[in-house]
Amino acid sequence: MTSRLNPDDQQRVDEYLQLPQHRVERRAFRPWLLLVVVLVAVIGLGLLSRFLSYLVL
Repeated sequence: MTSRLNPDDQQRVDEYLQLPQHRVERRAFRPWLLLVVVLVAVIGLGLLSRFLSYLVL
Protein backbone atom coordinates (compact mmCIF):
# COMPACT_ATOMS: atom_id res chain seq x y z
CA MET A 1 0.00 0.00 0.00
CA THR A 2 1.45 3.32 -0.98
CA SER A 3 1.37 6.27 1.35
CA ARG A 4 -0.60 9.39 0.55
CA LEU A 5 1.80 11.47 2.62
CA ASN A 6 4.63 13.35 1.05
CA PRO A 7 8.06 11.79 1.71
CA ASP A 8 9.02 14.31 4.43
CA ASP A 9 5.84 13.69 6.40
CA GLN A 10 6.17 9.93 5.96
CA GLN A 11 9.71 10.09 7.29
CA ARG A 12 8.51 12.00 10.37
CA VAL A 13 5.77 9.42 10.97
CA ASP A 14 8.27 6.56 10.63
CA GLU A 15 10.67 8.23 13.08
CA TYR A 16 7.83 8.80 15.53
CA LEU A 17 6.79 5.16 15.38
CA GLN A 18 10.37 3.99 15.96
CA LEU A 19 10.64 5.78 19.31
CA PRO A 20 11.08 3.39 22.26
CA GLN A 21 7.77 4.26 23.90
CA HIS A 22 5.94 3.11 20.74
CA ARG A 23 7.74 -0.22 20.47
CA VAL A 24 6.07 -2.16 23.28
CA GLU A 25 6.41 -5.92 23.05
CA ARG A 26 3.05 -7.58 23.47
CA ARG A 27 2.19 -11.19 24.10
CA ALA A 28 0.51 -13.09 21.30
CA PHE A 29 -3.27 -12.93 21.23
CA ARG A 30 -4.75 -16.18 22.52
CA PRO A 31 -8.39 -16.56 21.46
CA TRP A 32 -8.85 -19.82 23.40
CA LEU A 33 -7.95 -18.11 26.65
CA LEU A 34 -10.44 -15.35 25.88
CA LEU A 35 -13.12 -17.97 25.16
CA VAL A 36 -12.43 -19.73 28.47
CA VAL A 37 -12.59 -16.46 30.42
CA VAL A 38 -15.90 -15.51 28.78
CA LEU A 39 -17.38 -18.97 29.42
CA VAL A 40 -16.29 -18.92 33.07
CA ALA A 41 -17.82 -15.47 33.51
CA VAL A 42 -21.13 -16.47 31.89
CA ILE A 43 -21.37 -19.74 33.83
CA GLY A 44 -20.38 -18.01 37.08
CA LEU A 45 -22.98 -15.26 36.64
CA GLY A 46 -25.60 -17.86 35.72
CA LEU A 47 -24.86 -19.86 38.86
CA LEU A 48 -24.92 -16.68 40.94
CA SER A 49 -28.34 -15.72 39.53
CA ARG A 50 -29.71 -19.20 40.27
CA PHE A 51 -28.36 -19.02 43.82
CA LEU A 52 -29.88 -15.56 44.37
CA SER A 53 -33.25 -16.69 42.98
CA TYR A 54 -33.15 -19.69 45.33
CA LEU A 55 -32.58 -17.35 48.28
CA VAL A 56 -35.36 -14.97 47.27
CA LEU A 57 -38.05 -17.47 46.29
